[in-house]
Amino acid sequence: MTAPLFLVEQIPDDASDSVRVLISGAQGRHAVSVKRLTVGEPVLASDGFGRVAHGVVVEVIGRDQLVMSVDSVVVHEMSSPRITVVQALAKGDRADLAIELMTEVGVDVIVPWSASRSIAQWKADRVERGVDKWQTTAREATKQSRRAFIPQITGIESTAAVATRIRATLVSNGVAYVLHESADSPLNAQLLATREQGASDVVLIVGPEGGISDEELGAFVEAGARPARLGPDVLRTSTAGGAAIAVVSALTGRW
Repeated sequence: MTAPLFLVEQIPDDASDSVRVLISGAQGRHAVSVKRLTVGEPVLASDGFGRVAHGVVVEVIGRDQLVMSVDSVVVHEMSSPRITVVQALAKGDRADLAIELMTEVGVDVIVPWSASRSIAQWKADRVERGVDKWQTTAREATKQSRRAFIPQITGIESTAAVATRIRATLVSNGVAYVLHESADSPLNAQLLATREQGASDVVLIVGPEGGISDEELGAFVEAGARPARLGPDVLRTSTAGGAAIAVVSALTGRW
């Protein structure tokens, strides 16, 4: 089984017999009291920006701290193309499931989108709290999946802001797709047709429980996004992004 991974603020540049990393706080408590790690067991530590330390537990301090030695430090490169998912706000645990799944399958950036048919809406006094919750969920999923990078969670965007993002993506040699059940062709076919162009970024737009409105679809298509479907059935907003990332990763060589 893969060694458990914990997120720390800083990873040392080099490994040596004397280099140590302290895992404390909530993560230390989870490591010691929940996972019950003991001296000699393998463990990973990451800064969430690509640097991962490999080592073993050398000391357990109380119930909420452990010290690991650093046997090696691996610096991971960002995968290409970069995958951004514009995720419509979803109610309750649907949003948590969407973020967890997208993080586990490799999303790079998640953009909360205030779609007109979203059941959940973040009022002005809830925006910061909503973004924080998504960031926390992404961090936990990063640890669970042993990722070297924590996905970036941006601020919430309006439909107009998403359209602007689409235009900027196309200018920088990227592509954008709106996942929609009425699209004429599937995502995999469109990716295969454009794969030779070597897109640097792929933007995927996922609608809310009530679907993307005609006005929103029109705005995104006008900005340059291509409607695409995933298959013959309609997926939930909580699973569509993860499924689309899997398709992109399989067809572009990320996997």
